[in-house]
Amino acid sequence: MTETVSSPTGLFIAGEWRGGDARFAVKDPSNYAVLAEVADATVADGLDAVAAASDAFATWSVSAPRQRAEVLRKAFEIMTAEAEDCARLIALENGKAWRDAMGETIYAAEFFRWFSEEAARIEGGFRYAPNRDKTIITDYRPMGVAFMITPWNFPAAMATRKIAPALAAGCTCILKPAHETPLTALWIADVMKRAGAPDGVVNVVTTTNTGEVSGAILQDPRVATLSFTGSTWIGKMLLKQTADRVLPSSMELGGNAPFLVLKGADVKAAVEGAMIAKMRNGGSACTAANRFYVHESLVGPFTDGLRQAFAGLKIGPGIEQSTDLGAMVSDKERDKILALLEEAEGEGVSITPAQEAPSSGAFVAPTVVSGVEHGSTLTRNEIFGPVAPIVPVSSTEEAVRMANDTEFGLISYVYAADPGTGVKVARQMESGMVAVNRGLASDPAAPFGGMKESGLGREGGFAGIHEFLETQYFAVDL
Repeated sequence: MTETVSSPTGLFIAGEWRGGDARFAVKDPSNYAVLAEVADATVADGLDAVAAASDAFATWSVSAPRQRAEVLRKAFEIMTAEAEDCARLIALENGKAWRDAMGETIYAAEFFRWFSEEAARIEGGFRYAPNRDKTIITDYRPMGVAFMITPWNFPAAMATRKIAPALAAGCTCILKPAHETPLTALWIADVMKRAGAPDGVVNVVTTTNTGEVSGAILQDPRVATLSFTGSTWIGKMLLKQTADRVLPSSMELGGNAPFLVLKGADVKAAVEGAMIAKMRNGGSACTAANRFYVHESLVGPFTDGLRQAFAGLKIGPGIEQSTDLGAMVSDKERDKILALLEEAEGEGVSITPAQEAPSSGAFVAPTVVSGVEHGSTLTRNEIFGPVAPIVPVSSTEEAVRMANDTEFGLISYVYAADPGTGVKVARQMESGMVAVNRGLASDPAAPFGGMKESGLGREGGFAGIHEFLETQYFAVDL
């Protein structure tokens, strides 16, 4: 059955919808049905968005923090009241299971609430210099126009996690969502308009010509900062582009999350946590557990438990509320995962899916791969799908060494016999976030970000708003 969608399909620039000269199709990856035709922005459209954001910044940047807070709070209320509408769009254009889509929607809305509260709480500083020859005043001011590039795997949450702190800080923004999932971003733009965001404060540019449009926007001197979520290799390319202008950049990049099950850990709890850490969003998350290091005394029952849990998943279209595992976002993403499995088989690993995937649609069968060697294909690559490679380890020291043996450092998961041991091991992990005896760490009130090649800066928490603020110091004789 072909589903219909209720979402704007034009570019959102200066508070108005525009059709654009060309359009591109957005498809449901579970059946390849066309959901909508969306405006395909040109370079000229992108620069129009820059102009609109720049013009709006003059007044929005000096608006009362309380005014900005009330707009964000209203956006939270609208998004919460219409959560099913947003979840439906996510499930259709992204393919993820309904439960994941609803979870993302609620999580995304919380960024509006959190930063509505932070908008009125931006602190400065006032103190005497150590030699008392002057007074040191520290102030924070909005950077200006923020350019935001978001991925397809969390089309709502990645948008709100950037828009909310930017607006709270007094910045205006241009959002370029992934071409696979533009409908959710356009729906959020409509929410912002209904919430009272002035014209030009939020602009959304959908395009298949990402390189040229983004490049032109980044080179425009009116753009003050870049916030990007996506793969590390694209992040590196963008950093090279921004280097010419010394443009401040926040980067939330790829991961290769280790999941440690240490000697003495509760196997049942570890399996339950693994199902969250691995299967949330069908594995298509930078925070997804990517490689499992399990103590040799527990590897048998853990592998059996995880395989049994995988076998019990219902696979199907995400829009069906009984579905546990939806489609990947596209055939391209599905084929990447299947290619990794084929390469692993060539290394001598036996691949046996826990169940069969539907023959039509961009589906991947949930698969537990046992007996994997550290350093092999499945431990070196971000899988981004429902595949769990298990590596037996003989000690905690070996698990930590293998876990840290990567250029990435976004998140780690540690299951230990007790929280104290877990925290002790967590302090040894080279990652920006660690979940101890639980399968989920993300929270709008917590700083999200990584170490090493997993990114620069932090989103969410008290730190998130500072990615859009410049520090200014006044030396005053008082």
